[in-house]
Amino acid sequence: MIDLTNVKGHPCIEELVDVLCNKTQNNDRNYYTIEVVYFLGKMASTMRTIINTKDRGKIPVNVYGLLLGASGFGKGYSMSFMENELIRGFKQRFLQDTMPNIVENRLNLLAQERALRNGTEESVEKDILLAEYKRAGAYCFTFDSGTAPAIKQLRDKLLLAGCGSLNLQIDEIGSNLVSCSEILNLYLELFDLGMVKQKLVKNTVDNSRSEDRDGSTPANLLMFGTPVKLFDGGQTEDQFYSFLEIGYARRCLFALGKVDKKAIYSMTPEQIFQNLTSSSNKTIVDKWSQRFTNLADPTKFGWELDVSDEVSILLIEYKTNCEKLADTYPDHEEIKKAELSHRYFKALKLAGALAFIDESMEVTKEHLLQAIKLVEESGKAFSSILTREKSYMKLAKYIANVGTEVTHADLTEALPFYKSGIAARNEMLSLAIAWGYKNNILIKKSITDGIEFFKGESLKPTDLSKMILSYSTEMAYNYVNEYGPWDKLNVLFQGAGYHWANHHFRDGHRCNECVIPGFNMVVIDVDSTTTIATVEELFKNYKYILYTTKRHGEDGKDRFRLIFPLNYEVKLDVDDYKEFMNNVFKWLPFDTDESSNQPSKKWLSCPNGQYIIHDGSLLDALKFIPRTKRNEEYLKENSKIANLGNLERWFASRMEPGNRNNMLFKYAMILVDNGLSLREVEVKLKKFNKQLNDPVTDEELDKSILVSVAKKVKQ
Repeated sequence: MIDLTNVKGHPCIEELVDVLCNKTQNNDRNYYTIEVVYFLGKMASTMRTIINTKDRGKIPVNVYGLLLGASGFGKGYSMSFMENELIRGFKQRFLQDTMPNIVENRLNLLAQERALRNGTEESVEKDILLAEYKRAGAYCFTFDSGTAPAIKQLRDKLLLAGCGSLNLQIDEIGSNLVSCSEILNLYLELFDLGMVKQKLVKNTVDNSRSEDRDGSTPANLLMFGTPVKLFDGGQTEDQFYSFLEIGYARRCLFALGKVDKKAIYSMTPEQIFQNLTSSSNKTIVDKWSQRFTNLADPTKFGWELDVSDEVSILLIEYKTNCEKLADTYPDHEEIKKAELSHRYFKALKLAGALAFIDESMEVTKEHLLQAIKLVEESGKAFSSILTREKSYMKLAKYIANVGTEVTHADLTEALPFYKSGIAARNEMLSLAIAWGYKNNILIKKSITDGIEFFKGESLKPTDLSKMILSYSTEMAYNYVNEYGPWDKLNVLFQGAGYHWANHHFRDGHRCNECVIPGFNMVVIDVDSTTTIATVEELFKNYKYILYTTKRHGEDGKDRFRLIFPLNYEVKLDVDDYKEFMNNVFKWLPFDTDESSNQPSKKWLSCPNGQYIIHDGSLLDALKFIPRTKRNEEYLKENSKIANLGNLERWFASRMEPGNRNNMLFKYAMILVDNGLSLREVEVKLKKFNKQLNDPVTDEELDKSILVSVAKKVKQ
């Protein structure tokens, strides 16, 4: 790619952007850069500046732009400032001096041509042309709306005049896009060469069809407004992306403004006042407004810019680079490919505008490099626009942040993009839930009296250095809320006389009423229902801590606590926590103390116990959280094997094509580790096998799996 590292911005653009940033107290230079560029192109095209290329012929200078910024960004103020203070002198001089002068000469020339062609008097032909020129109405230097016939009529006037340009500036583009569709379709044709095909209308006495004239009328377009209105998730957004697809992506320069509040808040009132009233602002404005006024001189009309071979080759190099990069994009990113592959043409037109401002007779290499740099910045903004938040993303975030349960009625009232049709809103909710699942947003759905309620929260990934716990030397009072590092929890678990819980409590009182929602680990009490060796085998892929209790080893039985860190911090009320833990119990491959399903449950430390810390994956909390999509999928899948015991269900849920025999062997070995005889293992193994959807034959069990088990036992 072309090296733009040392390319400096054009002085006019840089200085005016400085003023706009000072005046609006907003330091987003990219937004104001495209705004300034538009007005430079507007002046150049009004004076009919032409780029004379050797390979493409004559190209008129004009600029299309789309500026998006949040409400309060300074869009309206900056536009008013540019029009009323920067280019006001240019506009007045053009309309009062330059245009009448050019029109007079143009009509005289046309009258001479007609008189020679028709064999009539030149004065008669001029009167006809002058009447036609006046009949088209006054020239609108800038307009914000209209109809296609009206614009074509204005274009006919400009063809007669031989000067001026069609300048459309649409404010609040989100609100006006649909109503302006007709003229935006017309502007698609006008961009390249300022030409448009005529519409055939019936010729009558009252509506006489005018003469079809050849010629170019350059057009400039600026659309600006708030992204919220444009990306409404409805008709406006669909129409906007349709316009990008059919041609506006390759025609427009783009800017997506963002306010840096930190920079504003870091300034004192005195500093802000100094920026607003700085004498340098007036100096710069006076300098460039006078320069622009001078550009409206009739001697600057029809300014032709030559393009050297060196600059033409550089432009071709840029075009080739863009096209090569565009070819790497997949076919479904057609809009991105179109914008990227046509950047060279926008850069050429923009370079012409910069050359006109400099009153240069040619487009220099510096002009082209400055234009390319601006077009590349526009491309970055365009990518941001394309990767905007979809409606279902906004829906997920709203449900997560609203702080209360909401119904379809609440969503319809609060969110303009929320669909009213049952099928459409269900689809949007499904997408919101799925997107939320991948982006740490949990959305729960419940039904009460036939009404659907939705509640959400943004899940916070577990920080292993801040495990939620509380402890006390008393049973129910004086609990200290603490965040402990995972690898140091053994200090508490092996302490003397400590009661601890996996929740925080208000006022240190351990009870369900005082539980502060939020936990990031689950605790399992195992009382002789399995062995430590079995746990180490079954949970070898998980991160956990295991410590034995004071009754461990009695009657030769293992008694211990198993603590799993969760991948997210989860906030649940008492009822939901109970259901969460019940789901965990169903997932476990052995029975456990189910009183652990209370959030106020506490456990006792054991100073003389064994301690094991094992590394692995964090336990996925999402499939256990009740009334969520992931939990519904998990329960549905688990229902297929609900008739099996805990251990059998554990292995059955992990069986996949190719690993069935291996899972059956592991199941058998777990039975051996739990003290069953080979005969008991055989009976349980064959019974479990028959309950599978695709069991192996008893012969295969006898000759392979049971033989291997027997060999292992004898070792």
